[in-house]
Amino acid sequence: MGRVLAGIVADSCGWHDPFGGILNADETREKYGAGRYQELRNGFYRNGVDNLLVEMGKWDLGLEDLLMVVNFFSKVTVDEDGRFQFISANSRAGDYVELFAPMDVLMVLTALPHPQDPAAEYAPRPIQLSWYQADDAQAAAEALFTRDENQRAFLNTQLFAL
Repeated sequence: MGRVLAGIVADSCGWHDPFGGILNADETREKYGAGRYQELRNGFYRNGVDNLLVEMGKWDLGLEDLLMVVNFFSKVTVDEDGRFQFISANSRAGDYVELFAPMDVLMVLTALPHPQDPAAEYAPRPIQLSWYQADDAQAAAEALFTRDENQRAFLNTQLFAL
């Protein structure tokens, strides 16, 4: 009996990757080389696991609480042999995604290169984050009622919040 943490209500990109994961410190070093703070200062090579854990720690959460991630603006497909294939240039500057959260949600974000991006250079791209209170939460929720599964999940969420 699932509940909805958040749903996409608007999206200019059209594809986001829920499978590719994030890199840890060793994987980042192996892929991009050493990019230490001592030499690069704020341009040092960050990794997704540590970035998320720093923010999660502020809420007394740890590695055991870090489960699946969504790589917004990244596209990964699966080929005939079951291998993931990263699709370059899936998104452009100005692309956006709007999320609706029907219940209180802790969302922890990091903006780093996708683990399967074949680019050899460590080059995170900038993002802009905006947060606002939806004028009509019910209208946003109704926009997500496109499938029976969604309706059940929203109902479970509503019952949970009572």
